[in-house]
Amino acid sequence: MSRAAAAARLIGRAIPPALAGAIAVFGFAPFFSWPLVLLALALLFCMVERAPTLRGAAFKAWAWGLGYFAATIHWIFISLHTYGGMPALLAALAVAGLAAFLALYPAAVAWAARRWAGESRAALLLAALPALWLLGEWLRGWLFTGFPWASVGYSQLPGGPLAGFLPLIGVYGVGGLMAWIAGAAAWLLAGRPSGRDWLPALAAALLLLAGWGLGGLRWTEPAGKPLKVALLQGAIPQNQKWGMEDLIYNLRTYYSLVKRSEADLIVMPETALPIFLHEVPDDYLDMLIGHARQQRADLITGVPRLDAKSQRYYNGAVLLTDPKRPANYKAHLVPFGEFVPLPWLFGWVYQDLLHMPLSDFSSGGPVQVPLEVRDQRIAANICYEDVFGEELLPNARQATILLNLSNLAWFDGSVALAQHGQISQARARETGRPMLRATNSGTTAAIGPDGRYQAKLPERVEGILYATVQGMQGETPYMRWGNAAALALAAIGLLAAWGLRRAAAR
Repeated sequence: MSRAAAAARLIGRAIPPALAGAIAVFGFAPFFSWPLVLLALALLFCMVERAPTLRGAAFKAWAWGLGYFAATIHWIFISLHTYGGMPALLAALAVAGLAAFLALYPAAVAWAARRWAGESRAALLLAALPALWLLGEWLRGWLFTGFPWASVGYSQLPGGPLAGFLPLIGVYGVGGLMAWIAGAAAWLLAGRPSGRDWLPALAAALLLLAGWGLGGLRWTEPAGKPLKVALLQGAIPQNQKWGMEDLIYNLRTYYSLVKRSEADLIVMPETALPIFLHEVPDDYLDMLIGHARQQRADLITGVPRLDAKSQRYYNGAVLLTDPKRPANYKAHLVPFGEFVPLPWLFGWVYQDLLHMPLSDFSSGGPVQVPLEVRDQRIAANICYEDVFGEELLPNARQATILLNLSNLAWFDGSVALAQHGQISQARARETGRPMLRATNSGTTAAIGPDGRYQAKLPERVEGILYATVQGMQGETPYMRWGNAAALALAAIGLLAAWGLRRAAAR
């Protein structure tokens, strides 16, 4: 067989699993058809079980992952090409390369599950694959700084039946439960079920009912008086932020929004002031602060800030109306977006291909003091870092309200805006805290401690979102345990697979 024929055959084998993985994108925001994620997982598990070899199982899972990640993170192309200046072909190859890399996680899960389960179908589908899927997503969330976007558990927000488990086991644990249900479905699809073969399906149904029941529980209680907030959305395109005329337009836009706001707390999004705080004209800051004080309001803005001592700069949320200017700084930075990992190796990417301003931030540290607004304590996080749920817990324990400041204009017109809103919904549900989102272009929203939107603005529309938010105190089980409970579930699954394998051998 010629190389061309072999390549064509390989591509032909990859297309069906890739399509099966790609349909999962419709299970996430803004589509919310979460059963499609279960279907995609069930199809993956069937293909892994039926593959004649370990290598074949890993290849099928890799192709599935390629389709899954290409569909769910394709919007990175916009930031690289449209706003980053990278040539279209190179940008497309970069996105494809990232998807191909992330697809190695499902491939490793498939290979390891087949090895662990041996010849036992029950061990593979009902224990090893679900347990290792959970471990794979958890590993993806921290290895090489982590990229946990599109973890399958997010598809349960806001109204999926398993969302009630989020305050107990977090998004990775919920993803593991989804994988177990998919394994039960694959168990039925893979054979001719009769008698006890239906027990996994019954258990899956009971699991879904348990999730519905847990959804009605409240793990936290009100703290302090409700806060009226005004969340500002300037809807400024990303290519209109960095020139002098653009700067003037930015400042005028957000001054106009602040001047029209009437609330206890006014919030401007990430880099609403796209220059260092010490470079912002004093009279402009005086006008912003003066209006806020007339309303007896506090004002928080996203702005880069230079530390005079260290000469490092930070992506921060600054409480302007406090004379001390307290701030929460972004702790988990985006590689290649906010810092260059291994600059001796990758520095050329910025020098020769990308033109991204403010791309060398420093981390603000994992534990920071919440911002005091009246009798509420607000823990702010910046943009992408709220995808790391466990990392937010130390600050969330001290706070009554969570706040996310984002500028997703880098991905305008894509599903990234809605997907990020769904991630914030998960953080609210995990912690039992309301989450406020002030973004440049969307999704600007107020999210209740149940993970549902109280109010939100349309995307890419200039406006002010008003909401009354009740701070919450107390700890959910997830706040106490973090991801330890989910990892314990994975360990139980692996032990069960080992037992089923031995039973089958006997």
